[in-house]
Amino acid sequence: MATTTKTGYCNGSDMLLYIGGKAVGHCTTHTTTINSETKERAVKPVAIEGISAGRWKNKGVVGLSVSISAEGLVFYQESETGYKSCLSMISKGQSVEVKCMERENADKPYLSGKFVIASLERVDAAQDDATYSISLENDGVVEFDETAITETAESTVEA
Repeated sequence: MATTTKTGYCNGSDMLLYIGGKAVGHCTTHTTTINSETKERAVKPVAIEGISAGRWKNKGVVGLSVSISAEGLVFYQESETGYKSCLSMISKGQSVEVKCMERENADKPYLSGKFVIASLERVDAAQDDATYSISLENDGVVEFDETAITETAESTVEA
């Protein structure tokens, strides 16, 4: 089987969100936010320095968190994760398995871990498609695998 090299811009439809082992069906968008929780440290400058040297603060990372939100259309014949299955999962009050990956790369997610469903909302507007949105927050360690993201150019960022 020939390998196709991806070029140009990433199409958002190539990126999939899985909740509870299945892709989110009829998903219109999903957003992943990775946050660093920081702590500032202000120290007195050494005696030979002027007081202005103490105005600069150091920051350190003391925690990491991930939140994911998704929106989708309610579909009567849903075969993937849809509103009905999300409702079942949130009502159990337990964390769920979540994965983010490129389409056709389901065996190699770039993000995976346990998440709590923080909110589930459904909108049933008159004469319009019924929609739903879900918000997830990590429950413990989230694994990242940057090798699972297709970017062919070498990175110039140094660690």
